[in-house]
Amino acid sequence: MLINMLKTRQCLLGIRTFLSVTSRIWGFIMYILRKHLRTIIQYQTVRYDILPLSPISRNRLNGVKRKILVLDLDETLIHSHHDGVLRPTVRPGTPPDFILKVVIDKHPVRFFVHKRPHVDFFLEVVSQWYELVVFTASMEIYGSAVADKLDNNRNILKRRYYRQHCTLDLGSYIKDLSVVHDDLSSVVILDNSPGAYRSHPGMTCSPTCET
Repeated sequence: MLINMLKTRQCLLGIRTFLSVTSRIWGFIMYILRKHLRTIIQYQTVRYDILPLSPISRNRLNGVKRKILVLDLDETLIHSHHDGVLRPTVRPGTPPDFILKVVIDKHPVRFFVHKRPHVDFFLEVVSQWYELVVFTASMEIYGSAVADKLDNNRNILKRRYYRQHCTLDLGSYIKDLSVVHDDLSSVVILDNSPGAYRSHPGMTCSPTCET
């Protein structure tokens, strides 16, 4: 009888040990799953239902002169950095939305580009209201590649201006908006740097915020 009691106690002890080990393994598995799930949710693409303009809204837009929305690229629609250079505007470890490989001064350079959150939806919507124009102080070989990625074959970023369309003043590039349209009352600019268009002091500033 004593032997049976010892065997029963050993069996119960074994069961408890097994349950304890199983519980720890399960807890570790759940921790890994939650960690990966948070990563997946954090970088998951947000999808929107984009509704077309109603016939009434479209007729009203067709009846008025469409204004021009001039869009900057770097630090406005996107954040980017190249090999070996990190930008404080992007959280370390955040994967880029796309990588560009361009040749500058005969040297291949990789740019890691992060799109501003919800920028695709923004462009899709405002393209119904404005004529969109890209105006960047970046080199054309880089700015054109970025604009192509943002346009994504939608033909909404067809008009583009680059560094060669700017004026160098005191070490910084100034955007001459008169090349976009001679009537600046029809032009709205979205740019993180008001100094980029300081040659037009009458322009209303629409600076972007950091995200």
